[in-house]
Amino acid sequence: MTEQLDFLSSARRTLETEGNAILALGDYLTDSFSQACKRLLQCRGRVIVLGIGKSGHVGKKMAATFASTGTPSFFVHPAEASHGDMGMITSQDIVIALSNSGETSEVLSLIPLIKRLRAPLISMTGNANSSLAKASEVHISLPEMPEACPLGLAPTTSTTMTLAMGDALAIALLEARGFTAEDFAFSHPGGSLGRRLLLRARDLMHKDAELPRVSPSTLLRDALMEITRKGLGLTTVTDDDGKLLGIFTDGDLRRALDQQLDLHSLTIDRVMTRRCKTIEGDILAAEALNIMEEVSITALVVVDEERPVGILHMHDLIKAGVV
Repeated sequence: MTEQLDFLSSARRTLETEGNAILALGDYLTDSFSQACKRLLQCRGRVIVLGIGKSGHVGKKMAATFASTGTPSFFVHPAEASHGDMGMITSQDIVIALSNSGETSEVLSLIPLIKRLRAPLISMTGNANSSLAKASEVHISLPEMPEACPLGLAPTTSTTMTLAMGDALAIALLEARGFTAEDFAFSHPGGSLGRRLLLRARDLMHKDAELPRVSPSTLLRDALMEITRKGLGLTTVTDDDGKLLGIFTDGDLRRALDQQLDLHSLTIDRVMTRRCKTIEGDILAAEALNIMEEVSITALVVVDEERPVGILHMHDLIKAGVV
C-alpha cells in the first residue's frame, strides 16, 4: 500500500498550502498589528502568552522568541493558570491569548481574572467575532485558510500562520527597540554567536607566568628555550621598563638560518620583528580573529600602554568556539 503513495506530492501540497497562507498574511495586516506593537513596547512587566493544545505549543515558541529578542516573556498554560499559575500574572504585564476558534473554554475562563488585574489583553484568532476577540483590547485577526490536513481537522495551516504572526510581532519589536546582535548574544551566551560577541581577548589570552618574555640582549638559543617553555611559538621582547620592542617567532628563526648568521653568539634584537601586530584586551575575540586572518598570523600580542600583558593564539579561539 505504501509503495503506491506519492509522499513527495503530499509534502509539496502541504508546503504550498501553508506557504500561500503565510504570504496572504501580509494582506490581512491592519492597524491592530501596530496597536499591539505599541502596547507591547509600553509594557512595564512581561508579555504572558496563553494557549492550549497546538496553540499552546506555538505560544511557547512565541514567548521564547520574544524573550530572546528583547521582550521579557514567558508562557503560562491556561489549565495551570486556573490552579495557581494565575499568580504569575501581574497588572504590569500584557497577556497575548492564542486560539484559532477564539472559543477555547480554558482560555475564556481566565478573561474575568485578567480583566480584574487590569492587564491588557491582546488576542490572536481566526474568528474576529469570537468571544475572545470581542473581550480583547486589541485583536489580531488571521485569515480563514484551508488546513493542509486533507481532513481539515489537524491544525496545520492555522498554527503556521499563528507562528509566523508571532515572529512578525517579535521582529517588529526588535527593530523598534534597536535590539543589536550583542544584545542577542547576552540572551544566548552558550551559543556560537554568544561566544563570538561576548568573549574578549583578555578572556582567552595567555598571561602572567604563561607570557613569554625576553630582553633584547638575550642570546638566540636562550630565546628559543623561552619559546619552548611557554609553547606559543613566539616570545615578546621588552626593554627594562617592560615596554614591547618586538617579537621573535619561528619565521624569524628561519630567516636567520637563511642568512647563515652565527646562531651561538646572536642576540635576539638582531633578528626580532620590531613592528608586530598588537591588540588591546578589550577587543572582541572575533575581531582579533579577523586581524589574524587578514595578515595571515596565528597569534597576537595583547598590550596595555605599550606593555605586553598577554598572547592570544588562534588555537585559543578555536578551542573557545569563536572560529
